[in-house]
Amino acid sequence: MAKTQLTKSGLKRQKDDLKRYLRFLPTLELKKLQLLGEIRRVQARIDRLERESDAREESIRPWVAVLAEETAIVDWVRIRHVRTASGNIAGITIPVLENIEFENSRYDVFDTPLWVDRALPVLKEEALDRIAIGVALEQQAILRRELRTTIQRIKLFEEVKIPEAREAIRIIQIFLGDLRTAEVVRGKIAKSKIERKRAAEAAGSPA
Repeated sequence: MAKTQLTKSGLKRQKDDLKRYLRFLPTLELKKLQLLGEIRRVQARIDRLERESDAREESIRPWVAVLAEETAIVDWVRIRHVRTASGNIAGITIPVLENIEFENSRYDVFDTPLWVDRALPVLKEEALDRIAIGVALEQQAILRRELRTTIQRIKLFEEVKIPEAREAIRIIQIFLGDLRTAEVVRGKIAKSKIERKRAAEAAGSPA
């Protein structure tokens, strides 16, 4: 804690600081709740996408052996561009998935197995979900970092700044109170001396 100025201006400064800390703390608590809610919401989306991916993988299990042999199909599911934008959650900038563009899939329908027509859309959906999960994990990492920072600030206010300000106010008030008491005592002593001097003068004797 910085050295406390034992003055009226120092007391005012500490009271102003305490008022500011107490006013800002609920804002931090609200931000913490918002971040926790958003982290849970993003996690729910990740869980949903992973369940859909698992179900999709189960549905294409009969094709797995064929897909392993027909490696050229990978060339038909090439991603051209992933477009993201900036979103805002509780004042935090996060990436938001906007669009995914695939390369045009060209193949000879007469020279490829019939299952390819069904497999390509499923593989594209799988690629979409994998990218969406990646973006969601990035969002979650950013939100978790901000949550840690927010919790640290809350602890700083609750455990350091607010107690320090209250203790400084207490010390200054005691010091100023002692000063006022000392001034009153000195005033009374001075008044008593004056009264004794006046009484002595009135009696015609030296003080």
